[in-house]
This record gives sequence, C-alpha cells and structure tokens, in this order.
Amino acid sequence: MHDGLLHRLASLTRRLLVSDPATPPPPPSVADGAGAAAGAVMEVAAFGANPGRLGMKLLVPSPRARPGAPLFVLLHGCGQDAVRFARASGFAALAARQGAALLLPDQSADNNAQRCFNWFRPADIARGGGEAASIRAMVSDAVRRCAADPRRVFVAGLSAGGAMAAALLAAYPDAFAAGGVVAGLPVGAAADAHDALLQMTHPQPRSREAWHALLPGAAPAGGAWPRLSVWHGEADHIVAPANAAALVGQWTARLGLPEAPERVTRPAPHLTRSCWGEHVEYWRVAGYGHAFPVADGMAADPFVLPAGVAAAAAMARFWGLGEG
Repeated sequence: MHDGLLHRLASLTRRLLVSDPATPPPPPSVADGAGAAAGAVMEVAAFGANPGRLGMKLLVPSPRARPGAPLFVLLHGCGQDAVRFARASGFAALAARQGAALLLPDQSADNNAQRCFNWFRPADIARGGGEAASIRAMVSDAVRRCAADPRRVFVAGLSAGGAMAAALLAAYPDAFAAGGVVAGLPVGAAADAHDALLQMTHPQPRSREAWHALLPGAAPAGGAWPRLSVWHGEADHIVAPANAAALVGQWTARLGLPEAPERVTRPAPHLTRSCWGEHVEYWRVAGYGHAFPVADGMAADPFVLPAGVAAAAAMARFWGLGEG
C-alpha cells in the first residue's frame, strides 16, 4: 500500500545523500569505531511473539556481554544495513566500551518495500501489537540471553528508525530508561504512508498540548517517563527540522516542563544544545543534512556523516552512562 509514495521518498533520499549510488561506500575509519567493535553478530530466529515479522540480530562484544551491563537497541533507517549502520554510527563501539550487547531489529522488504520501519502505521506502534511488540519481545530475549540490566535498556534510531524509537519509548516507557532520535518525527505524526510523506516534508503546525494528546495512553500509569535526546540537521531536506521541535514539545509537555529550555549552550559554532535538566536535550546541527552525526572521518554508510560531534557518545553521557 502506498508503495509509489515510499518509492518516491527513497528516490529523493538517494538523490540528496548519495552523489553516485553506483560507487561503493568508502571503508570504515578508525574514527567511526568499526575496529573497536569486534564481536560476533548473532541471528536470533526465535525470540518470542513476532507480530511485526521483524528479524533480530545481536552484536555481542568479545568474548561475551558483561552480566549486569546495559542493553542498547539501534534502529536503522530506510534501506540501511543494520550491522553496517551500528558500526559506522559508533554504537557498536559504544556497546563494546560498556561491555554490553547491541540489539539490532531488522526490517524486511516483505513488510516495507524500502525496508523502513512502519512508524506511520498505528497498528505497528501501539503497545502489544505490530512491529513495536516484536521489538519489545526482542528486548526481553536479549536481556535474558545476555544477563543485561533490565533497568538500563536504551533505544536510538535514525530517520524511520528514529520515529520508531520515539514510538517505542511512548508505548513501552516501562521497558526503556532513555532514548535517542536522530532526524525522526513525533509520535502519532501520521496514520498512513501518505500522511507520513506530508509530515516529513510539510509538518503540521500543532501546539505542544496537541502533540502531547497524540501519545498513547495504554502504558502503565505512575512509572518514570524515559529521558530523550533529540538530534536534527538544520539543512535536512528529507525530514523537516520542525519535526524535531515538535517531538521536543511533545516530550516536554508530557513531563510538565516549560516550553523554554533551562539551558542553551554552543559546543561549537555550528552546534546548539538545548537542555531541560536531565529529562530532554535537543541538538541542532547547522548546515547538516539527513544523517547520523559522527565526530569525523568517512563511514561505510552514506547516512552517517561527520558533524564534529559523536552523537552516540553524547547520547550515552546524557543517559548517565559516564562516556568521556
């Protein structure tokens, strides 16, 4: 359904981000952490209920994950290779430094022609159903399999993966301590592929309260709400930067925080970080497009580009994991 719209989006993405799609990407550099993330990739066929029909991969540091370590979950963008993205983004290296496993849910072309997570389908982001339920089952399996700390499960994603990460945090706030969304969208921003394309390029103007009202109400009441790190390039022509501001407004409204940030800093001339205490941070990257920020070097993924800041390590610091 709506494959024509999704094909149009994929074509636009390739045209904007990859100057010569026939040219293979350069090899990963040491700066991207590929060499530091030596570990086995494990394909897990049976992890529990899988209504979303997703694949599960685990990247486990050598020789094994440290008992009681956190668990990281990383959601790829449309068309990305999950393992390549994990290594290029720095998340594989982050997990290795933490002695932790990295869970990589994997979308299939059977579910989505462009291999995008279906963040725009209400049935796939609701608690207890679809792709969200499949990823929740993977988390339970990975926590058990790797003896990870269930109180320290963190999810992040890029683009469609970022939108799905936000949806997971909202549907299962009791399962995740925190998350990171790069070039993503607010929860409930679309009801189908047509809505998704419109919201990505021409975001609906809504108040913080209106965005807050779109959050699901099925999660257990009274629990802690996950902290959130939001990142967006101000030159993103695939997902309009206004979507990041809407997501920040949605989260701060849910937490009862003021609209204005508590603190705004400029780590570099092109970087602006707005902070609402330990609950929400919002990084804006001037002149940056639709990609996952790494400090420097070329990555083996055209959706991972240097930005003078390593988003994976910065997220971990905000999540309280002591990354230097």
